[in-house]
Amino acid sequence: MSDIPASGSVLMERVMPHPPEKVWRALTLGPLLEEWVMKNDFQPVLGHRFTFRAPPQPYWDGIVTCEVLAVEPNRRLSYSWNASGGLRTIVTWTLTTTNGGTQVRMEQSGFRPEEEDNYRGAQYGWQRNIEALERVASKLI
Repeated sequence: MSDIPASGSVLMERVMPHPPEKVWRALTLGPLLEEWVMKNDFQPVLGHRFTFRAPPQPYWDGIVTCEVLAVEPNRRLSYSWNASGGLRTIVTWTLTTTNGGTQVRMEQSGFRPEEEDNYRGAQYGWQRNIEALERVASKLI
């Protein structure tokens, strides 16, 4: 039986003690994005195709091809996430102002039942990445 929920999504939420503008910069500026995800040629432009790159690993070539699907500055960012082996999902970031910070919500949706290993990997990876995102945002002025 698969651990993947019926929604087929990995969902992470965290309140960060930073204004949305700081978190947005960490989500959308390529050099900052590289600090907490991977090397990239990202631009926050609707329709922009970009690539995340990491050292190859067993069963993964280290390349994720993406396309920006939605850009609402300081509020919402969404892009496709296409990894080797046929994984095709969508990553959506939603930022909501709270007292003293920002509610950061990340959802990677579209996992199929046969992608249980990818789903578990995403759960682990995004937990680490969101912690690193918060560290990057905390360094910003």
